[in-house]
Amino acid sequence: MEAGRTKAAAATTTTTTKRLATLVGCNYAGTPNELRGCINDVLAMRDTLVGRFGFAPRDVAVLTDHRGAAVPPTGANIKRALADMVARAAPGDVLFFHYSGHGTLVPARHGRHGRDQDEAIVPCDFNLITDVDFRELVDRVPRGASFTMVSDSCHSGGLIDQEKEQIGPSVDGDGDGDDDDDAAPPVPPPRARFLPYAVVLGHLSGASGVDASHHVGDHLLALFGADASAKFRRRPGHHHDAAPPDAGILLSGCQWDETSADVAEGDDDAVGGGKACGAFSAALQAVLRAHPAPLSNREVVARARAALRDQSFEQHPCLYCSDANAAAPFLCQQQPEKEEEAAAAAVHAML
Repeated sequence: MEAGRTKAAAATTTTTTKRLATLVGCNYAGTPNELRGCINDVLAMRDTLVGRFGFAPRDVAVLTDHRGAAVPPTGANIKRALADMVARAAPGDVLFFHYSGHGTLVPARHGRHGRDQDEAIVPCDFNLITDVDFRELVDRVPRGASFTMVSDSCHSGGLIDQEKEQIGPSVDGDGDGDDDDDAAPPVPPPRARFLPYAVVLGHLSGASGVDASHHVGDHLLALFGADASAKFRRRPGHHHDAAPPDAGILLSGCQWDETSADVAEGDDDAVGGGKACGAFSAALQAVLRAHPAPLSNREVVARARAALRDQSFEQHPCLYCSDANAAAPFLCQQQPEKEEEAAAAAVHAML
């Protein structure tokens, strides 16, 4: 009886930390912007979260643009799912967001990065979600919780505004830079997960009725109002204060000035096992399969960089987060003995 009670208590304490995920895949089927591997990416990630990282299936929200989707991945639906996830969170919880789809660069009305373009993802309705939106989301994460974001999209480096660069164009990834003489020569990606600004602007201007000479923000405000990105709803001249170390962890498929590859079915068996996929998503899955023990966020990105370099992809995954989170285990995975020790300690404290 006592052993049974202890076992039940241990099971209860190990579930007090919530693991919540929102996974988004946009293939844009039937459009000139169609991709092939984005839905496959998030379905594979769902299996990994449940099978390896202890996420309950009911706590993994999946939004894809497959035909007949009940909740398509529009800008408003994605932001609502993320807001709901953060609202459920408590200190110590693990939050995860994976996005596979198109990315774009938006001309900044007021530059903050020392360059004149900012990063955004492209939901299925083109209601852009920008780096400022992700900054505001991370700022709402409870202290002591973590928010990990994987974005397999073009120009995804820096998608959490003002997050510290750990591996990227200014900070090399543990020797996995461009100077490896043994690396295969780079080849163009099969297809880039990138929508040029002109394509985004043309699509939106056709729907908004606003002259195409206007900034994309004007079109988004006309079409989506309060559901448009916070970047475009701010008063002119408003800037976000520099962010202190926080819960945000961004693993991007490429640098802000690069594209991410979408690999079609059968293009390269070494990348996605013959299935259509994102090159970065497939590399991430391969790294996790090869290393069942916990890896730090820095190690995951460095190994994914090396895998893509070895397969001749011209993209360099990046890591943006605090120093502490760079060294923390990816998705807070623990060694099995550590988990048992934590559960036993919690049970002992209850007795």
